[in-house]
Amino acid sequence: MTEIARIERIIDASYGPRFAARVFTEGERAYCEARGPRRRAESYAVRFAAKEAVLKLLGTGAGPGARWREIEVVREPGQPPSVTLQGRALATAQRAGFGSFALSLSHGGGIAVAFVAAARGPIQA
Repeated sequence: MTEIARIERIIDASYGPRFAARVFTEGERAYCEARGPRRRAESYAVRFAAKEAVLKLLGTGAGPGARWREIEVVREPGQPPSVTLQGRALATAQRAGFGSFALSLSHGGGIAVAFVAAARGPIQA
């Protein structure tokens, strides 16, 4: 869970582009920026919450076990959002035996919330 206004302040600050490039993938940034001024902060915030949820699920936090941009929230047209992993985040998930992830995103009342659940088994492509 994260405050939308907090992420909006960070994104709009002079260091916002650097923060966005460190935390979000190119695809995530393109998606959020295309949402327009009102929805942009919500989109960034809910993706930040999702990445935090994945890091907590993996038990690593951001750092040696997984990096922010190794976790990507993907939204294909007509499909629910999903999460994909790469690099150390993927390796950590594989070691834990996680094979697939379910993702739920929501925002309202100034708060962005993400819930991630993992199922055991081989990684689903």
